[in-house]
Parts: sequence; C-alpha cells; structure tokens
Amino acid sequence: MNPRRRTQWAWALNGWANHGYATSVLVVLFPLFFDNYWAKSLPGTQSTAYLGWTNSAAGAVVMLLAPWLGALADRRGCKKPFLAAFSLLGIAGTLGLATVGEGGWPLALLLFGISSVGFFGSYSFFDALLVQVATSEESDRVSAFGYAVGYLGGGLIFLFDVLLVLHPQAFGLADKVAATRAAFVSVALWWALFALPLFRYVPEAPPTPEAAGLRELWDTVRHIAADAPVRNFLLGYWIYIDGLGTLQQMAVDFGKKMGFSTDALIQALLLVQFVSFPAALGFGRLAGAIGARRSIYLGLAVLTGVAGWSYFMRTESQFYAMAAVVGLVQGGVQSLSRSFFARIIPPAKAGEYFGFYNFVGKFAAVLGPAMVGAVAVLSGNQRLSIVPLGVSFVVGGWLLSRVRLAGGGEAGPADGAAVEPAAGR
Repeated sequence: MNPRRRTQWAWALNGWANHGYATSVLVVLFPLFFDNYWAKSLPGTQSTAYLGWTNSAAGAVVMLLAPWLGALADRRGCKKPFLAAFSLLGIAGTLGLATVGEGGWPLALLLFGISSVGFFGSYSFFDALLVQVATSEESDRVSAFGYAVGYLGGGLIFLFDVLLVLHPQAFGLADKVAATRAAFVSVALWWALFALPLFRYVPEAPPTPEAAGLRELWDTVRHIAADAPVRNFLLGYWIYIDGLGTLQQMAVDFGKKMGFSTDALIQALLLVQFVSFPAALGFGRLAGAIGARRSIYLGLAVLTGVAGWSYFMRTESQFYAMAAVVGLVQGGVQSLSRSFFARIIPPAKAGEYFGFYNFVGKFAAVLGPAMVGAVAVLSGNQRLSIVPLGVSFVVGGWLLSRVRLAGGGEAGPADGAAVEPAAGR
C-alpha cells in the first residue's frame, strides 16, 4: 500500500474504532439498558426527558470547549494529543458503565455524559485531520470513505454485541444483564485498539505562529461572521444536523415507547449499520456526479419524509423500513457536509474552524434532544416528539442553498473548491 493510501486508511480506522460507541452505546445499549434496568422505576416520559437532557448537557460541554481547543491545537500543532485525550475519556466512561448496579440511574447518566463528551470531543480533532490526509479534490471521496468504514466497523462490533445480548449463555454469561455489561467493555476495547493506527501514520499539522488566546478566538468569530460562505453553511448545517443527530440518538427510545420489542429495536439498528456502509460510499460517488450540495439536498428530503412517517408508525416492520431508509442517507449527509466545509476553510486553521463546526453540531445536540424530551413531557404523546424534526431538514436545506460559491459551481470537487471573497477579510 502506498504511503498516502495508508495514511487515509489509518485516519478512517479511527472512525471504525469509535463508531462502535455510537452504535452500541449511544444509540442502542444505553437507552435500552437505562429504561429496562437503571431507570425502570421512573415513568417513561421522565426517563426520556432525563436521557434527552443528558445528551444535551454533554453536547453543551463539547460545544463550549471545541472552538478554543481547536484553536489551541492549531497554534501548538497538537490535534493528535487532544484526539487521544478525548478518546481516553470516552473509553474510560464506557468502561465505567459496566460497573453501575440496578437502579443506579444517576451514576449511569453521569458516566454516559462523560463518555459522550469523550466521543463527541474527539470528533472535532478527527474531522480537522481530514485536511492532512486528503486534497480538496479527494475530500468528498475520503470523507465518505471514513464514514463508510466507520459504519462497517461499528456494525461489526454491534453485531457481536447483539449476539452477546440475545444469546448470553452461548458466551458463558448468566443473563442479558451480564451480557450488556460485557458489551460495554467490548466497545471500549474495540475503540482503544483500532484508534492506534491514526497516531502512528497520520501526520500532525505543523504549529502556526499565532497566539491562541480569547482575543484570537474572538478574531476568528468575527472572520467567520464576515465570511458569507462559511457563515451561511454553518447556519444551515446547525439546523439540519440538529434533526439528524436527534433522530439518531432518540430513535431507539422512541421505538421502545411505541411498544416495540428490545430485540426488534436492536435488529433494526443493526440493519442501519450495514445499509449505511455501501450507501456512504455511494454518496461519495454521487457527489462526484451531481455535486456535494445536491447530494445533501437529496438526503435531507428523504429525512423530512421519515420525520413525518414516524407519527403514523404502528408496527415493527415499519420501524425496520424506516431504519433502512435512514441508513441510506445519514452517512452521505454527514460525510459530504464535512468535506464541503473542509474545502471552504483555510487549511492552516482546520482545527479552529472544525472546532466551530463541532460547536455548531453540539449546539444542535443541545437543542434537539431537549426539544424531543420537552415535547414528550408537555404533550404526553410520544408520537409527536419526532415529527417537528422534519422542519429542521427543510430549513437547513434552504439555508445551505444560500451558500454562494464563486462561479456557481455545483458538480464534484468544484462544488466547494472556490468561494466568494469574504467581506472584511
């Protein structure tokens, strides 16, 4: 394997490593185990609210830290050490979940929040390293490849965990409780092992001579506010990624409250992973044909339909169908948003700008789950909680259309290769 390909594989393997947390813990095992074991004495609407608010709190921590730490990483040339620190925090929190006893929902929420901060915080620096491993012309393909590999790796460890939980005796475990604890441990070990190649093969960006204080951070805020393409992209991204992230995080809890069986929910989420793997690769190719922006529009249109569909869902087979449809588009929307943004920012400030990118994503993560929890509590109707997310996909897509590129380019790499001159720069 030539050195450039090896570097891109090593970078993508970090997604393979940590996506197991997203699938097994964040989306499935924690919400289910929280309802069935740690918080089974709580009313359903209350446990939904606590889960949503914990997701929001974790997002708020990352939101506040990401821009400043991103700027610091650029100035000191230390994206990889920050990535390592947040990854270790996430791994430690995940291991801690395996030790919480029945009824211990406050401690479970605390450790879940810690592990979520580690997971989401690490992504800011992982995303920023995209500019170290891919040129502008490669960014759509490499970003899509990273998400595809992440979904495949996350799917494989999730498949192992599903088999573990559904058939604990086959693995020498007493019951599903013991199997779920073992699954938390397996996710942490998987994350730690497959994150290692990035630290060996992906080069660190050299430090920049600028300072990294609050004044410099405020200067970047002003530059972003004056840079029309970056500003408009971040506004649109904030809105639509809010809807997608909330849909991913709260889908299992939604299905549980609809009365669907735990086994059915786990199998549906497993389906999502293996549909998302080829679909993410397909979106990378689609972007080369019609442009990243139009490809994102397609994904958002599908997600809008899913949000409306959720209100009418009645059967487990419908939940399976919805999971497959989400799997077809979620990786494409995420990967092409990342590569689109990477092409319209200064490469030397990738850590700082991706800090703001993740700031926006986490600010969405603060609002979305909190909104779902609030709608569930105030309306007393779980079905209504997902429907408002459709508005975010429509509004976010419209804001994305306001990003003006020089020459009006829309196809392939040209979609984000050049932007209008920024006012006030």
